Amino acid sequence: MKTPQNISDFKQKALHWANQFEICCFLDSNNYKDAYSAYDFIIAAGAHAELKCGAGNAFDQLKSFHSQHQQWIFGFFSYDLKNEIEDLQSNHPDHLNFPDLYFFVPKYLVAFKKGNVEVLIGPESILADINSFQLNTGTQSKKVTIAQRLSKDQYIQKVGSLRDHIIRGDIYEVNFCQEFFAENIKIDPIQTFEALNQVSPTPFAGYFKVYGKYILSATPERFLCKRGSKLTSQPIKGTAKRSSDVAEDEAIKLQLRNDIKEQAENVMIVDLVRHDLTKSAVKGSVTVDELFGIYSFPQVHQMISTISCDLNPEVHFIDAIKNAFPMGSMTGAPKVKAMKLIEEYEVTKRGIYSGSFGCISPDGDFDFNVVIRSILYNADSKYLSFQVGGAITYQSNAASEYEECLLKASAILKVLGG
Repeated sequence: MKTPQNISDFKQKALHWANQFEICCFLDSNNYKDAYSAYDFIIAAGAHAELKCGAGNAFDQLKSFHSQHQQWIFGFFSYDLKNEIEDLQSNHPDHLNFPDLYFFVPKYLVAFKKGNVEVLIGPESILADINSFQLNTGTQSKKVTIAQRLSKDQYIQKVGSLRDHIIRGDIYEVNFCQEFFAENIKIDPIQTFEALNQVSPTPFAGYFKVYGKYILSATPERFLCKRGSKLTSQPIKGTAKRSSDVAEDEAIKLQLRNDIKEQAENVMIVDLVRHDLTKSAVKGSVTVDELFGIYSFPQVHQMISTISCDLNPEVHFIDAIKNAFPMGSMTGAPKVKAMKLIEEYEVTKRGIYSGSFGCISPDGDFDFNVVIRSILYNADSKYLSFQVGGAITYQSNAASEYEECLLKASAILKVLGG
């Protein structure tokens, strides 16, 4: 263990060093202190072994892959794995073409915690390689012209239709999303990620590269983590803009904390997550550790609840992930009906968006985020995409929901120059 002289300089060099490889993953907590986070940041590069598969029996394949390689593995779950969990389909256009599930065993793994850097996989000499790595600052990425799949009027009309389903009693809540995209463009992924991580540092940020496909994420949300025998999920429901005026910002925060509509959205998803965790839990162990916690990020305040349980020793931890997937905050309640309506009213395949990426440690602990506030980029097809959405309930106002989407997109739009 050694302490780098300049931590942010070391972190940047390590990311650029890892980016030389066809496959790498960088997970960054951005100094948010969290009882569940094992490391401040962790960087995996190169692949000893890989698993890439489509929906069908992907979770079973991951179980086999893990049993063969009981060491660190990094990877992602696409939202469309829902189709192997439930009787569902995804028939919308997919312009990014990420696999439904991808995991790899890294050749090199460097972790950082409490001022110390540690090589978990690979020779100690890679620290010297990282420290001496020459950064290619390159040219600034050009401004990206962003288009929207839905016009404001189309969005408002669809939200109205979804409210009709709620009035009829089909669902209580649905997470409805829209895509922003750019075609035939070239960006510098690492530079774009660094800019996003600077504008919007969040606790579950990450950079994932696999053969020219990139996830550049500034997500504030944890899907699920396991520490020992304890599972923890932290859904976000409830958003309010920040103010540069301190007194006004505090007032906005208090208003969010006491907002009946936002609390209603949040508690519906808390109930759904409790139900999902019950499938994997020791009977009677599901607990709401925090309800309606307000957490502040550079662009927004968020309402976050924390639900935990003890994992039933008879349930494989990968089945626990499957039992809670896709995350309730990105679907709605009841979950299956909400996902059917998402397919009916959205116009783009979600793919990695509202999926998850993270890592599994050799002892079977894991931590996975929710892919929101993230840029997805396919360098081969030169297609860039990000999606934003929100919870539609009976009390939703379509125009306000549209404005909330733009608020959630603000950091990405700023970084891309839109």
